[in-house]
Amino acid sequence: MKLGFSTLALFMKSLEDMEKIAKENSFEMIELLSEGPYAPGYLLENSPLLEPLKNTSLEICIHAPNVDLNVASINRGIKEESKRQLFETIDLAAEISATAITLHPGHIGRIEKRIKDMATEIAIESVGELVDYGKEKNVIVSVENMPNRAKFLGTTPEDIERISKGSGSNITIDTGHANTTEYCSEFFDLKNISYFHLNDNDGIKDQHVSLGEGTLDLELLKKVNKGILELNTFEKVLKSQKVISNI
Repeated sequence: MKLGFSTLALFMKSLEDMEKIAKENSFEMIELLSEGPYAPGYLLENSPLLEPLKNTSLEICIHAPNVDLNVASINRGIKEESKRQLFETIDLAAEISATAITLHPGHIGRIEKRIKDMATEIAIESVGELVDYGKEKNVIVSVENMPNRAKFLGTTPEDIERISKGSGSNITIDTGHANTTEYCSEFFDLKNISYFHLNDNDGIKDQHVSLGEGTLDLELLKKVNKGILELNTFEKVLKSQKVISNI
């Protein structure tokens, strides 16, 4: 498995430190969490900050901003601003030669089937526009499956596959999100998977605990070719790295 980690675990450190720590601990990838001080617009305006990622041998992926964003919003203003920031994320990916960006497929504020169906079609249209722009920039756009909550889109293999096929996007599988559903193993067999987010939980809540500390069937990880440990401390990252080495 080609293995990396999300920079969530090193939040507030410099990009130079992140790149250095990844290499020192034998990782081959990192996924840049582009929130807050690492927002795409800010980094593009302050391009010298990007030099450590432009000149690295690591494979770089980017987790697009998702705080307060919703590409499936039935509110046109929110949808358009969400897309604007995601187009900017693709620009950032092109600037640092990142291979892919991962984005959330969206959510609804009112739990009704007709609203969810409408939001799904909006998501397909929005993501399709991003996919087309990504092709121009040689960047893969990948949509992530979500935890088992009624407000989220893309919580089942069928739902995330529908968005992927409709928009032409790839898929990022989050193992913890999959583990909150009754279809966990089915997510691992989907087509067009860019890479996996690796984390664990109790099978109910999206907890992002270290691998082996929850109920995820670790045997499923043998199907993973490329994985990003998505955990909130580097101690958990190293603990999970060791678990993977023993599978």
